[in-house]
Amino acid sequence: MALNNPSTQDPEKTTGWRGSREVWLAAAKQAFIETGLDAVKIQPLASQLNLSRTSFYWFFKDRRALLDALLEEWEAKNTGAFVAACEAYAETIAEAILNLIVVFHDEDMFEPQLDFAVRGWAHQSNEVMSRINTADERRLDAIRTMFRRFGYPPDEADVRARTVYLTQIGYISMQVREDRATRVARVPGYVKTFSGVTPTGSELARFHARLMIDPTETSAEYAGIEE
Repeated sequence: MALNNPSTQDPEKTTGWRGSREVWLAAAKQAFIETGLDAVKIQPLASQLNLSRTSFYWFFKDRRALLDALLEEWEAKNTGAFVAACEAYAETIAEAILNLIVVFHDEDMFEPQLDFAVRGWAHQSNEVMSRINTADERRLDAIRTMFRRFGYPPDEADVRARTVYLTQIGYISMQVREDRATRVARVPGYVKTFSGVTPTGSELARFHARLMIDPTETSAEYAGIEE
């Protein structure tokens, strides 16, 4: 009899009074982002969720398994968003960069605070630092490949990819705070700096639509877009 196998139990009992894997992981991620690695402990999370400590072990072997799951979610979501955006359809390099910039503006796709927290964790763990380095290289490679797709020579694609990526990591590492209108208004300038090409009005209109942005909110000083 497989008494401890969740698949053989009543669904209410495996996802209700014990919580669920997703509930535990979400609580761990919130604690990690808001307070740091030391906050990701079983008993405090159980108290926060109003669940028993033993229910945790229904979904995770131990705290290390929970921390591994946090890293896996970070890699799948944040690095996955970079790769998917760089591989997305685009007719021009400007449109391709706008696809990527969407990721920087949509926390449902990419969580900058999670990236920041994981980078802080890497200072305490060589294993996590190794995973950070691997993720950074994977993201950079995706951006390099994007530039190569539009005819940029390898050396130039590499430098431009680093300019794009290190600018974004700088935003994260410095915890830059800008109002949305200001940040969106700078997008055409960033696209031109990154690619040497000014985005067209129609390309920016699609960008604004994806993020549900009213372009009239942006500052007039950043106008002057090619049609």
